[in-house]
Amino acid sequence: MADRVDAWREKLSQTHAPVDLVCRPDSDFRAQQRVVQLGSALVWPSVMSPLTIRRTPRLIRGSDPEMIHLSLITKGTLGFRMGGPDALYGSCELRTNDSSRPFEIFMGPQGEAVEAVSVEVPRARLPLSSDELNRVIGHRMTGQEGIGALLTAFLTTLVDKPRSYTAADGPRLGTVLIDLLAAVFATALDAMNSLPAESRRRTLTLRIQAFIRDHLHDPDLTPATIAAAHHISTSHLHRLFQDHETTVSGCIRHLRLERAREQLADPARSDVPVHLVAVRVGFEHHAVFTRAFRSAYAMSPRDYRRRALLQEAGDGPAAD
Repeated sequence: MADRVDAWREKLSQTHAPVDLVCRPDSDFRAQQRVVQLGSALVWPSVMSPLTIRRTPRLIRGSDPEMIHLSLITKGTLGFRMGGPDALYGSCELRTNDSSRPFEIFMGPQGEAVEAVSVEVPRARLPLSSDELNRVIGHRMTGQEGIGALLTAFLTTLVDKPRSYTAADGPRLGTVLIDLLAAVFATALDAMNSLPAESRRRTLTLRIQAFIRDHLHDPDLTPATIAAAHHISTSHLHRLFQDHETTVSGCIRHLRLERAREQLADPARSDVPVHLVAVRVGFEHHAVFTRAFRSAYAMSPRDYRRRALLQEAGDGPAAD
């Protein structure tokens, strides 16, 4: 067990900053980590047995990489102390700390393993002042509402579908991550206007894309309704999408077809008629859906479903 704890201490020191670990002698300590590099940012999903993690003044004097850490708790609970009263964090909450300040983390205080998706970003990469970061780091934030929900969706998609991205996507995804982190912090400080205009623009675009995904089922989803929901003009909305090599309507159609493709390939939905799949993703007319699907994927929805289900069963070629 001591060897596993030492190995885990080394892992945490490499991904965040040097720390001390304290584990019960009778504990069968286990931990697992996977690291995703996104430019200068790191994302690392982990599972960890109960233990205490300490970043002490002595360790800070010895080495301080000036990293900001955020954890999205996905399962279990943990206690946290950093210059204030103890706090207990649970599922879908966002916990932060700073490598320049002492802290203690009590993983699984009830004896349960803790699962989390953690983020490491150099303090200098965040477009907020040191005073603003010092005021927000260590305070409880939610991953279920507003920008926090966008960050949760980004992180969970990133770790659940790693094959959707390549190494070349890393820098772009790192920029998205830093924008979302900065927006979460700025929202907590009620200081969104302190962010650079470009960062605010990218974050607004992410909010709009999330809104579109949440409302794909609505056949009345249009650029006008999207703009109204975000209190901007339709011309402003169209300008936001100019850098994405698609129009707003094109984005809606693409996401509807992708949602339909996912549902057609799902064995649990194999008994749902194709025309009903079309309706559920916002296509009012089955013929329009079929033409759009064939144009996008070079086969009819029925043929795609048949091929995908055969592949799932191991009896056919992969459905690209």
